[in-house]
Order: sequence, then structure tokens, then C-alpha cells
Amino acid sequence: MGFTDLLSDAGLSMLNSWVTTRSYIVGDAPSQADVAVYKAIQTAPDAEKYAHAARWYKHIASYESEFSTLPGDASKAYSAYGPEATEVAVNPKAAEAEEEEEDVDLFGSDDEEEDAEAVRIREERLAEYRKKKEAKPKPAAKSIVTIDVKPWDDETDMAALEASVRSIEKDGLVWGGSKLVPLGFGIRKLQINVVVEDDKISLDDLQEEIAEFEDYVQSTDIAAMQKL
Repeated sequence: MGFTDLLSDAGLSMLNSWVTTRSYIVGDAPSQADVAVYKAIQTAPDAEKYAHAARWYKHIASYESEFSTLPGDASKAYSAYGPEATEVAVNPKAAEAEEEEEDVDLFGSDDEEEDAEAVRIREERLAEYRKKKEAKPKPAAKSIVTIDVKPWDDETDMAALEASVRSIEKDGLVWGGSKLVPLGFGIRKLQINVVVEDDKISLDDLQEEIAEFEDYVQSTDIAAMQKL
């Protein structure tokens, strides 16, 4: 999938989440991947909304005079990097090694009849190999969700409404950027992004918690959702 439109709130939230635990887009040194994403943003992200993306942008800007000398494929678009970007594109040697690991004949074979002891040893080794494969940690499935929160009327304190929404804290939930969207008659809704771990956060439960701020909230809707 890779990064989406980096000029949108959703795209910047995705980038902000990506560089939360990374210094660079790919690997442990600046590369053409950083250059492609940097150029796609065009201007520095809002440090209050996207603190990690702003930190990354400022750091990469310090290499601007060296962009042409950085390693990597300069022809690739920014969308070739980010969530679910294939490991082949980032580290082809690692991908080849993985294929070799899948295809390798661990125990060898010949046309001679196997005795019971040989069969037992082979099955034990196969079981141990499968156990090790299953024990490899898998990345948590995440989604970036855009939630619309509608107030009662044009007199609703929208700053207090947003503060109430952001006060909800859970393991597997990270609030992102937000904006106020006009609905008409002076009423504006809060549109806010959030990154959730799918196994930990129920969107139905989250909407119910937001609705409990009944002094401010009339209703909520899921405006958009995208897997990371």
C-alpha cells in the first residue's frame, strides 16, 4: 500500500505514526526514500499535530544539499514506501534469504527405505522447525480511522469537545490530527484521526465512549478507515 496523499491529514497522520519509532523512512541512514517522502510533503508538518513527522522533516532538511548523493533509487515515488511497503523493495537480500529458508530441504532425502528411528528424528526436527516459525513475532494489525463528531448546535464549545475526545486513553490508540468542518447554520463538526491496533480497540466501543460526553456530543460517524 505505502504512504497515501501526504498533503492530507490522513497522510500526515500515517507518516507521523511511521516515524514514531524510526529515524528514517527506510533503514538506519538517510536515503532516497527520505528524499521522495520529504519532497512529497512540500512544507514542514505542524509540530503540534504531527510532532514525530515534524522532527523527521527537520532532520532530513539538514541533508537537502546532499540529496543527490544519498543512496537508493531516486526514481521511486513516495508511495513505494511506508506501511506494507514490500520487504523486497526495501531489502531484496532479506527477501531472497526468506525464500531460501522456505524452500530449503532441511533433512535431505534419498531413495533408501527409512527406518523407524530416522522417521522419528525427522518428525521431531520438523515439529521443532514449525514451532520456531510460529514463534516469530508478527506486527500488530493497525488502521487509521477518521471520526466525525457532531455537536448539538453552534453554541457548543468545540475546544472542550475535542479535549474530551482526546482524554480517552487506551493501549493501542493514538490520536492524530483534527480539523473543524462546517455543516451549515454556523455549526461545525470535529473531524479527528486516530490510529488503532485492530486487536485491541473496538471502534463501536470507542464511539460509545465519545458519545458519553453528552454535554457536547450529539453523534459520531466513521468517515474513513484505512489499514496500515
